Amino acid sequence: MKQRCRNLIFILGDQLSHSVSSLEGADPDQDMILMCEVQEETTYVRHHCKKIILILSAMRHFAEDLRGKGFDVRYTELDDAANAGSFTEELKRAVKEIKPEKVIVTEPGEFRVLQAMSGWEKSLNIPVDIRTDSRFLCSKDEFGAWVEGRRELRMEFFYRDMRRKTGLLMEGDKPIGGRWNFDAENRKPAKPDLFRASHPQFTPDKTTRDVMKLVD
Repeated sequence: MKQRCRNLIFILGDQLSHSVSSLEGADPDQDMILMCEVQEETTYVRHHCKKIILILSAMRHFAEDLRGKGFDVRYTELDDAANAGSFTEELKRAVKEIKPEKVIVTEPGEFRVLQAMSGWEKSLNIPVDIRTDSRFLCSKDEFGAWVEGRRELRMEFFYRDMRRKTGLLMEGDKPIGGRWNFDAENRKPAKPDLFRASHPQFTPDKTTRDVMKLVD
């Protein structure tokens, strides 16, 4: 473990990207990564066991990628005896032991988790930098500005404005093909003889097999 930790960078299970905003400016020589598998996130609603396996296996593989880049990764597995069971409690435990100068995290996709994050700075008594998730085409602030003054919120209208903003599937200010969507056709059932590519399959490696046993 480092003698001094500048930033403790908390990476969540749906933020497994080397370009995630929490890793911007990260320095393996000064910063430490925190990742944790917690019971609260696997049980707050019912999840299919394969989804849990996919997420936990991906987290463990990403942690190894980060270690390969020279980062010190503090990783708590689901069945660790000391696992505190939630993001907040695991972060508190890590901060108490590591004593970082600051916590950095990318804002979560779930409001439930964001509410918990909003209280971290006060409860931890250290700065907590909650960064915008740059993986989205539209920020929360931009969406808030779009919503303001509208009497009706309809996905179709937002979708069209985002198409105009990005130019995706557009010819000037018009949708390619002259139509915004093919929803009516897409609601029809697929024909039994419809040609489909087979789904790719992968043999689980040891990390995934370990997770499969844990989840089982």
